[in-house]
Amino acid sequence: MIDLKVLQKEVMRNKVEKGFNLTNTALEFCRAHEELSEAFSKHNKNQPGVAEEFADVMIFILGMCEDMGFDLEKELLRKIEINKNRKYKKTKSPEGNDVFIRIKTDEDP
Repeated sequence: MIDLKVLQKEVMRNKVEKGFNLTNTALEFCRAHEELSEAFSKHNKNQPGVAEEFADVMIFILGMCEDMGFDLEKELLRKIEINKNRKYKKTKSPEGNDVFIRIKTDEDP
């Protein structure tokens, strides 16, 4: 398994080395969103390169987590456990698509 803490540091090292943005957090969010939009566009058009765009998204997220002092690996594992225990109600949208609505509980408000 890959250590995301190591990847966070590697992404940040590359950003510093290349002189990429290190101060404008809002821009980093926008750039991650831009890369995710590119992945969606390629997927929608049945074009190659979706996985590469996902990798770009992750590079921005890893860099932001390192910059903000977050341990993304720890947060991912914590959130996966939370999601395993969440309860959902399945319903239908007006178009007939499945929609899952989280049921709030005392343990998971």
